[in-house]
Amino acid sequence: MTKETDTIKVLLVDDHAVMRMGLAALLGTQKQIEIVGDTGDGASAIRKAQKLQPDVVIIDLMMPVMDGVETTRQLLEKQPDAKVLILTTFGTADGIAHALAAGAKGAITKTVDLKELLAAIRAVASGKRYVEEDIERLIATDPPVTDLSPRQQDILAGLTRGLSNEDIARMLDISVQRVKDHTNIIFHKIGAANRAEAVAIALRKHLLKT
Repeated sequence: MTKETDTIKVLLVDDHAVMRMGLAALLGTQKQIEIVGDTGDGASAIRKAQKLQPDVVIIDLMMPVMDGVETTRQLLEKQPDAKVLILTTFGTADGIAHALAAGAKGAITKTVDLKELLAAIRAVASGKRYVEEDIERLIATDPPVTDLSPRQQDILAGLTRGLSNEDIARMLDISVQRVKDHTNIIFHKIGAANRAEAVAIALRKHLLKT
């Protein structure tokens, strides 16, 4: 845990180089912030965090290959004491909530001003939770979906393609009744009343694995 007078070492993780450069330039003007490194992907972030031992790792939520949730999870498996601050452009509450559940201490949007960014970094560095008010409201009004099993993911993908229960059953080599049973569970998990609503929610919340 850092004291208010301590220099806070920060590692920046974002797949957009311009974003990393902008953050580094912005934070580099602050006497109590030291940017110890930056990287554009999750796997590299985990390696650099082990080597550089930053006080705070700022991680972009949406990254290719390994997103912010998985990066947070794997990082904290190797370094349980690491402090993660999630950076997001919003979207849905699911990814943010999952990152916090994975152990991130805070979450802020990329549009925050310098004052709030610094407040978030200092809070997280000291072990406190810091979630921007707009994100708290988003999570409250758009609660995250319970994780779907791989089978449910496959069936939901079939629904979004407009396949019938019989088509999905043949595709997955299971009975039509099993498809119906899984579909009802999917509806319950994502809060859908019917197929059309399930498809709309799946697309809006980016529930389909790629």
